[in-house]
Amino acid sequence: MLADIKPPFIPEGASGMTVLVEWPPGHPGTPPHRHSGPCFGYVIEGAVRFELEGEPERVIKAGEPLWEPGGDVIHYQNGNALSDAPTKFVVVMLSAPGRPMLTLVDEEELEKRAHLRAPRPSAG
Repeated sequence: MLADIKPPFIPEGASGMTVLVEWPPGHPGTPPHRHSGPCFGYVIEGAVRFELEGEPERVIKAGEPLWEPGGDVIHYQNGNALSDAPTKFVVVMLSAPGRPMLTLVDEEELEKRAHLRAPRPSAG
């Protein structure tokens, strides 16, 4: 058992998509975004820099699971935490009918919700 999670919701009539994500060394990942339903994943190789709204940034390493609740929560980071090696992870996303699996968040919304983001690690 790698994870036992009860998601806060599953959209009625949800469709599922399984995606293999491969980032080269140092790749920043997808810009801030959200999903219309929960997502579950597993890091196959490397390490993922992972940050959800309201949670501190963390690194999820090969062999570890990841998940996010979807809905209104912003997913700030999912990039490669390694500068010298690729990272690969698989993710299963559940999406509300007629809605995209992933929606980018614009700068205006990021500014409005800045108070919900966990403090950033200091650069030093």
